[in-house]
This record gives sequence, structure tokens and C-alpha cells, in this order.
Amino acid sequence: MVYRIHLTADDLARVRVAEAPMPLVDLTTAARQLKRRTQPARLDAWRRRSLPLLSSQARMVLSMVPLYGTLPDFLDPQGSSSPEEELERVRAIPRRRIAADLAAVSETEQLPAWTQRLADDAELREAFHDGWAHLYAVLLQPYWTPITNLQSSDRMLRLRQFLTGGVETLLAQANPHWVQWKPPVLEIRTVLASTVHDLHPRGRGLLLVPSLFQTTSAAVFDDGSSQPIVTYPSGGHDRLASLALLTPAQSPGGLSSPVAALLGRTRTAVLETVTTHSGSTTTEIARLLRISPASASEHATVLREAGLIQTARHGNRVLHTSTELGRNLLNSPARRP
Repeated sequence: MVYRIHLTADDLARVRVAEAPMPLVDLTTAARQLKRRTQPARLDAWRRRSLPLLSSQARMVLSMVPLYGTLPDFLDPQGSSSPEEELERVRAIPRRRIAADLAAVSETEQLPAWTQRLADDAELREAFHDGWAHLYAVLLQPYWTPITNLQSSDRMLRLRQFLTGGVETLLAQANPHWVQWKPPVLEIRTVLASTVHDLHPRGRGLLLVPSLFQTTSAAVFDDGSSQPIVTYPSGGHDRLASLALLTPAQSPGGLSSPVAALLGRTRTAVLETVTTHSGSTTTEIARLLRISPASASEHATVLREAGLIQTARHGNRVLHTSTELGRNLLNSPARRP
């Protein structure tokens, strides 16, 4: 499908980038990728580890996830709350809403036979929600820290695009192959580009959501009342290819190098974080490394005074970026494996 999103001046004033990952975006997209057999070099190891761990409830849920089609609206993302909170929100959705959304999606998608009993069978609904929770536990939970880190890095990239080129550059560069800005229309192609759908936010704006598992095209979510959502690949193909996607995030204590011996492990971790997540705030550095904001601020001050990072104020935020000296230090021959 091709979405043509008609943006007014009010919409453009309300375009924003999600502050944190949206769990249902990543969970439903990861479920699709688990069923697909594309991009083996990037995702096959993750698939091989994940599939044997799935419970019977998780496999049941997976059977209703289409490779490219739509899911019932009650599974649409609603916010950037924690994964556990988002799963509980879905669990609390009334059965009438479930029945109505399943009926609507069955007009265009072929659903498994068991979904016909989902709204009226309390035991089946419990198994259904347990299945989604188990899918999250297997597909995303072990990797939630790197997923969060990548989203933060992508957000910094979009901030720089906005500061240098405004909303026009932000929209034009989010995913140029699949998302094209043709003022005043944002045109989004999906893999199934057989029909055209015109969407009018009418002042609701647009929420851009980077997703690690959205590896190629963009996707659109719109319930007609809240802000429409456009997802796109986090940082592009190069970032996905180099991401330690399916390994635990490394803590500062795990660093070992001559640079760490010189600066100390935590300070080296701060320098690496600022280099990887250019434009990070002190609070974001603290969250990424799981240290206190006071500690992050102290290390950033020392690194700045040594000429390894620089800071710039944007509103009430201080944004940190590495200097050429800092990058050269991290890239020194003794540092490289």
C-alpha cells in the first residue's frame, strides 16, 4: 500500500520523533521478521536462538501475525511506556473491542480459526495474552538495552537533521527510499504497494518511530484519533548490520583496553557513548550506561576539559559530541582488536 499523508501547517508544527522505543511496534515487527526468511546474514542467528524457546501460547499468537498484512487495531501501539505496561494495557482491552477489531481485519486478512472464539473465551484470551508476553520475553527482552540505545542514537541523528534543515530535512531523510516528502504530502511506500490510501491528520501531526526490526520499508499506524505513527528502520541498514543485536549490552565494567587503563573504565565508556550517540545529553548518557547523572556529568566535565568531547547548549539541554582527538583516541591502533 502507498500512504499519502496530507500535512497542514498545524500538522508540520506537531511532527515529532518518539522519545523512547514503542514496545508494540518492535514486538509486532519482530514477530513478522521471525516468520520471514529474508536477510539471513543479519537475523538468522536470532531466529535460530528464538524459535526453540517459544511456548505453545507464543506459537499460537505467531500464527495470527501476517508476513505483511495488518493486525487487529487493538494491537496498535499507543505510547512509549515500558513493555510490561504496554502488554498490560492490551490485556485490559474489553472483549467487545477485541471482537469488533477482529471482525474488521477479517475482511481483508485470513485469520486462524481460533481467533473466532477469542472475544468470548476467557481462557483462550488469557493464553493469547500470555503468548504475547512470552514473545516479548524471547524476542525482545534480552536485547531491550541495545534496542533502547539504538533508538536514542537515531533520535540524536534526527535532532541534527532538524537543527540543520528543519522539518523538511527531517521528513526527507527519515527513510529516503520508501518515504518521500512531496510538499504538502508525505508519500510512504510499503512492501505491498498495490493500493493508495490518503490520510489526513487534520492537525494531529505525525509521530516518527525508529524501529530496529523495521529493516526495509516504513509502516503506518492510524486509529483516526491519536497521532498517526510512521515507523522506519533505525539509523539505516549500516547501523542494523553492525548492531550487536542479539548479544547482551556490555557494561562499563566489561571494557578492557589501553584507553580504559588510561582513562578508567567508566570514563572510557562515557567517551564511547558520546562518540556512538553524538548529541547525547548528560541524562541520556547516565541512562545508557546505568550510572547516576552526577557521575555522568563529572566524567563529561573531565573529558571536555581534556579536549576529548565538546558540549553545546540547546534550550535547557546540554548536548555532548566527541572531538576529533576523542575519536582518534578510541580508534588508535592499540585500541582496535
